[in-house]
Amino acid sequence: MESIATLNVDHLSGVQVGTSTIIKELARGGMAIVFIAYQRTLKRQIAVKLLPKSLLTDKTADLFQQEAESAAILSHPNIIQVYEVGETDEFIFFTMQLVHGKSLSTMMEMTKKNIIPSKRVLPLSITIKITTQVLDALNYSHEQEIIHRDIKPGNILIEDHNQRPIITDYGIAKVLRSDNSQKPIIQGTPLYMAPEQVMGKQIDGRTDIYAMGTILFQMLVTRLPLLKFKSKKDLLKHKALNEEGIFEEKKPSKLNPVLHEDMDKIIQKALGYHPDDRYKTCREFIDALDEYRKTHLKES
Repeated sequence: MESIATLNVDHLSGVQVGTSTIIKELARGGMAIVFIAYQRTLKRQIAVKLLPKSLLTDKTADLFQQEAESAAILSHPNIIQVYEVGETDEFIFFTMQLVHGKSLSTMMEMTKKNIIPSKRVLPLSITIKITTQVLDALNYSHEQEIIHRDIKPGNILIEDHNQRPIITDYGIAKVLRSDNSQKPIIQGTPLYMAPEQVMGKQIDGRTDIYAMGTILFQMLVTRLPLLKFKSKKDLLKHKALNEEGIFEEKKPSKLNPVLHEDMDKIIQKALGYHPDDRYKTCREFIDALDEYRKTHLKES
């Protein structure tokens, strides 16, 4: 059976898509393909994300449309901009901002390979800057009653020239002001999912806060804050049932000598098992990081 991974799209180079012309393929995900395109009306390069109709299902169509609509109503410098939505005989598509950079996951992997051991972790000042900017974007998104639900390093792009983080992939975002009568759906990436998300309970902005707490830990110590688990099923079961937490005993400050133990408290609060144990809003999380920066990074 044909899939996104095996689909031949060479014939799409030069094809007109809305106000743009497809140039070349940029990347493939589990559901769609992203191309670099030239927008003729504004004379600029943009990205086009398309889903071939040959692979279309009700679920993928809904997720694709939801991603476009959720991102399109959000206007923030750290959230991907969506320009146009449409379809052709062959595929449905939307056009968006072209980010010249790499994902946060790629950035962290590249850093880990540094030949100098002390430089295998992102600088603390950069880590805090990236985290606070993403949190600011999420805070804005939550104020618009949109929860991302799949915040992870692969969905955060880092621009090359200024290291500005940009959130992408609102495909499974939840709009709180709608669908309130529907039963919650368990969707997301297990490594970054909050316990309530794993159990299919109602979620809010604190679910994204949990994911950002996990990412912050990962950026600071180059690994996830998880005890060893045998399988995805084992991980999900642990997250759902273990109120004492599934995190390793060693605190971030014991794993990274640059950190003060105040950072342990910040991450511990972000990763609270119960939503009420976490920061109430992303703004509170930002304030805690700002206070840490002022106290322990005075030179920055």
